[in-house]
Amino acid sequence: MRTLKLYIDTSVIGGYFDQEFEEETSALFDKVKQNEYSIVLSDLTERELLGAPENVKMLLKSIGLLPEIVLMTTEVDALAEAYLHEKVVGETSKDDCLHIALATINKIDILVSWNFKHIVNVKRIRGFNAINIKNGYSILEIRSPKDLIDHEE
Repeated sequence: MRTLKLYIDTSVIGGYFDQEFEEETSALFDKVKQNEYSIVLSDLTERELLGAPENVKMLLKSIGLLPEIVLMTTEVDALAEAYLHEKVVGETSKDDCLHIALATINKIDILVSWNFKHIVNVKRIRGFNAINIKNGYSILEIRSPKDLIDHEE
């Protein structure tokens, strides 16, 4: 069975240091270390991390994770604009749309985020995927880290 690719947005990296999200985020990264998943970041995520505290910027390297990096393209930008045009989210959420488009176009298995307002939200997920289908792309599975870890003791 092939390893599932997870596109993680900036909220997941920051969640490692957030008391509310640290347990599940750490457990998810442990699963990556055990090769249950592989992680993918984008150059957008790297740019978003530039203004983050040093421990957040260096997290993946410090815990020994080397993600695959996918890049912004005009195709990604056009799909993100389609999400905005169809009002899946408001204009101020362009970067969220770019993350969704990056994961969609790069055929990532699951986008993982702690952003429940603009990304991990049933209404939004249905909207993003309706636009994906309308434009000839696959459905993107969107989950929180909590959905990807075992809750057994």
